[in-house]
Amino acid sequence: MARAERDRLLAMALLVAVLSVVYLLILHPLFTQPLRAADARIDDLRDRDARVRALLEQAPEISKRLAELDARGSATGFLLEPTSELATAALIQQLERVVEEVSPGNSGCAITNRAPLSGESAPSRFRRVTVQVRLRCGNAETLAVLHALESARPYLFVDALNISSQRYFAIPGNSPPQEGGLDVSFDLYGYLRPVTVPVAAGKGVVRG
Repeated sequence: MARAERDRLLAMALLVAVLSVVYLLILHPLFTQPLRAADARIDDLRDRDARVRALLEQAPEISKRLAELDARGSATGFLLEPTSELATAALIQQLERVVEEVSPGNSGCAITNRAPLSGESAPSRFRRVTVQVRLRCGNAETLAVLHALESARPYLFVDALNISSQRYFAIPGNSPPQEGGLDVSFDLYGYLRPVTVPVAAGKGVVRG
């Protein structure tokens, strides 16, 4: 009787072991793991949906803030003028004003050329206005002019900078020639304020 009981317990233990192996090798990979992965994916989508809804709730406040910044004009860093022609004229006037402040009477720095550069490489919401500039300046005056231009508001940028040293340089209208100096050329540019395009009603709304 005791032996029959042991055989029964052994058979049950073997059955449990076989069922465990079957579960680990077949049921767990085929059913349990995919279900857990699906649950994790659902939780992730719920979290993402909650973040999107929170952002959408802030949309009116963000739009209001953008409108305030746009109305402030120069605070956004964009050129104040509405057209490329007016902005180009303003850029040239800004350049002349900076050079005059750095070198009154063109004693140490002078503009030898400033020409508008028209055309953009590709259509863009942010329209760039560029003036090609060439100066003849002393070392200190060159640094002062570049610093003043790039520190200006609205934001101005200097690109394609090319500097070559000269043994002597002459300022137009001034004599005699001074020893040392730089021949400086660069593109001075800024950006017009972008045109606001109204967003079509209903776009960007997440529906549950």
